[in-house]
Amino acid sequence: QVQVVESGGGLVQAGESLRLSCTVSGLTFDAYGMGWFRQAPGKEREGVSCIRWTNSTYVTDSVKGRFTISRDNAKNTVYLQMNSLKPEDTAMYYCAAENHARGYYYPPLRTSNFGYWGQGTQVTVSS
Repeated sequence: QVQVVESGGGLVQAGESLRLSCTVSGLTFDAYGMGWFRQAPGKEREGVSCIRWTNSTYVTDSVKGRFTISRDNAKNTVYLQMNSLKPEDTAMYYCAAENHARGYYYPPLRTSNFGYWGQGTQVTVSS
């Protein structure tokens, strides 16, 4: 049984930083691409960043230069470092693992690429 557990969300002021963590169990972590998504109230879920099993990364334009994704395969954990946070970054942030091991998906941040999802962690940025 695959489990995906996010942590690290919270309430911060604009300009501050947060680091989200996501720990996965039940699959061969280093063989799976991982992604971060977010969903604000009344909006669709959007892809934020992903890191392939090859360690190549992709980040959506709205957070480019501010957010960085990384992974520690020894800890089965993927991180999202979020700097210079803005009120528009406020959302529930979800971590997800791709559907298949050693996959290659394009476009990389399509939600249907990911089959294992966590429950989410809330990020709130005040102005």
